[in-house]
Amino acid sequence: MAAEDHDDVVRLSELAQSRHLRVCVAESLTSGRLANTVGAGGKASEWFAGGIVAYFTEVKERVLGLTPGTDPVSAACAEELAAGARTLFDADICVATTGVGGPGPEGKHPAGTVYLGWATAEGRGHRRLDLDGDPDDVMDASVDAAIRLLAFHAEGLRRPLDGD
Repeated sequence: MAAEDHDDVVRLSELAQSRHLRVCVAESLTSGRLANTVGAGGKASEWFAGGIVAYFTEVKERVLGLTPGTDPVSAACAEELAAGARTLFDADICVATTGVGGPGPEGKHPAGTVYLGWATAEGRGHRRLDLDGDPDDVMDASVDAAIRLLAFHAEGLRRPLDGD
């Protein structure tokens, strides 16, 4: 789906521009789809700081500060990835994706188990999704939910301008 056809990307773009926000993403499950969708938003070069795709747990630990031993399919992992990427990109808001796209389970986690982590300067949290469908369906639904989560949290943020 093109960014201009995605109401939540349009809303995120408007919020980020009007509130002078820096936005970033961290992805495991979605393999760059989230960054691709967000980066296609209007005037993204003014507000989208970037994204990182980290599949290997060792990369999540080394680059994003994931605590060793953390279950890679968990709320804790999603929150730590979001917080680590927010710091890495010096962003106001970050959303991270992790989970099991399928078609089969991964360890004790069934296919469609997804965690979205979010982080701002004020705090962090997560949402758990239990999705159905093939791997593409799970990834598409995860990207849509992640963009809605970014827009939701952007609603409450505003970066002060110099001199404010």
